Amino acid sequence: MRYLVVIERADGSYSAYSPDLPGCIATGKNPRQARQNMEEAILFHLQGLMEDGLPIPESKALANYIFVPEKSLSDLSGR
Repeated sequence: MRYLVVIERADGSYSAYSPDLPGCIATGKNPRQARQNMEEAILFHLQGLMEDGLPIPESKALANYIFVPEKSLSDLSGR
């Protein structure tokens, strides 16, 4: 199984979460550590769901970057 993990910069650290696994979060000193900690958190989270007899969520989240040219931004500010 694969789950999308979002890693965001926080105040002096990084946080990670998966949109497909509400409540499953992790932190780290850097993006790599946040990812590693999130791997452990996902395993722990899924184990808890199984022990409680709850279904394992399917991965449904997708991610893409959208490119916004700087010229478009300057056009907007000139309005």
